[in-house]
Amino acid sequence: MEPIIRTTITIDWITILLFVSLLFIVIAKGLFYGRFLNFIILPFNNKYVFMYNKKDRLRNWFHVFFTIFQLINFSLFAYSARNILAGLDKNADPLIFLIIMGVIFLFFATKVILQLSNGFVFGSSKSISEIVFKKLSYLNYSGLVMFLANVLLSFVLNDSKVVVFAAILLILLINIIGWVTTLQNHQKFIASNFFYFILYLCALEIAPLVIIGSYLNH
Repeated sequence: MEPIIRTTITIDWITILLFVSLLFIVIAKGLFYGRFLNFIILPFNNKYVFMYNKKDRLRNWFHVFFTIFQLINFSLFAYSARNILAGLDKNADPLIFLIIMGVIFLFFATKVILQLSNGFVFGSSKSISEIVFKKLSYLNYSGLVMFLANVLLSFVLNDSKVVVFAAILLILLINIIGWVTTLQNHQKFIASNFFYFILYLCALEIAPLVIIGSYLNH
């Protein structure tokens, strides 16, 4: 009697995370198909931000699903990029991933709350809310790039620094497009609050990028 070799498939926590994050996209597409089609071409056509920049824009379920998707993949990408650039085992300590996700969540939650609070204090809630929605929409879109990068780094091109840097460039490009579009659409508002805008830019936009860059290099 000849022995039969059985193939055992190991499903690790990264695979589960990617699958769970993908479920949010499937649900969003299934429930909001028309909105999904407009969202998927966001960097090339900003029709999406004009069509859905309405009341409860940040609490819409489509936006919520994509924000969760982006949060999971942003955290996983930061975790993988850190390990690859530092030469660490990508599965070494899942607890680090949870810490990274917690920090990212708290940072963005605090940032949004501060922005909306400032808008309320200075009587510009509508404009600030529109700006926040547009920026988060582009950030959520870049979650698609993070997802593809995470898949490549997990199953195809393990420990590839090229994938890491290419993904970072694409993520920056998408969000720069979002920034330029937002600035163009709110020139008058920014001009009338220029000093506040410079403080905001330094404290909540440039500083986090410096911190993230320093983190990845250690």
